[in-house]
Amino acid sequence: MTKGKHGRAERSEQKVPAKVYETELARLQSELVKLQEWVKTEGQRILVIFEGRDAAGKGGTIKRITQYLSPRVAGIAALPAPTEREKGQWYFQRYVEHLPSAGEIVLFDRSWYNRAGVERVMGFCTPTEYHRFLQQCPIFERLLVGDGILVRKYWFSVSDQEQQRRFRSRLEDPLRQWKLSPMDLESITRWEDYSRAKDDMMVHTDIPEAPWFVVESDVKKRARLNMMAHLLSTIPYVEVPPPTLHLPARPKPRGYERPSREHTTYVPDHCSTLGH
Repeated sequence: MTKGKHGRAERSEQKVPAKVYETELARLQSELVKLQEWVKTEGQRILVIFEGRDAAGKGGTIKRITQYLSPRVAGIAALPAPTEREKGQWYFQRYVEHLPSAGEIVLFDRSWYNRAGVERVMGFCTPTEYHRFLQQCPIFERLLVGDGILVRKYWFSVSDQEQQRRFRSRLEDPLRQWKLSPMDLESITRWEDYSRAKDDMMVHTDIPEAPWFVVESDVKKRARLNMMAHLLSTIPYVEVPPPTLHLPARPKPRGYERPSREHTTYVPDHCSTLGH
């Protein structure tokens, strides 16, 4: 973020050249693979929380982080709306079962902070439930950190103009319309309400043990690289030497004959119908 002529903070909108982006993305993803092996070997637990406005770029960043990681190690928790039974539980209860175990990384695509954002703004929780959350959340996160979980919290910040542009782009794209919901579109008319909710949330939950890190995300590629680089810089991982593997020699045939193709149902050759 830079300072404008009036001294106000301005967003950096400089795009990252495609070649620079692809090169640095590949390097960071290579480091994430090293991080994964360290987590497995050392039995570490990493929890990364992604929050921010709709269309702020959280999903695209999560996709790049997990692209080359094992789903057995790096999981994504994107919980739906709570069921009637879950509504009767302690608020944090349904999130606890998704916390990382030894040797795991969990990325929360939205998290318990729904209560401080959409639930508060849309009236899905009572004032008492909201204030209880603000009181309990720092305690809950201190317990996680105290038990050895590496907690990282990122808020993806997008301007109202850029969010509007992304909404319009999704609305006009049949392949991405599913990303929009009536709740997303209503957030346009409640921009200031969400801004106040975010500010209040930060005041109460930006704690030394689990601080918030804000990612400027008007330029998606820039946001991805910045967030991934920062995450890696905050974790003291080391490269774990991979096991030595050797491709074995194929054994000599021992008389096996493949069954006739007539006895097997194959997928039709769709490609043969395509023009060249």
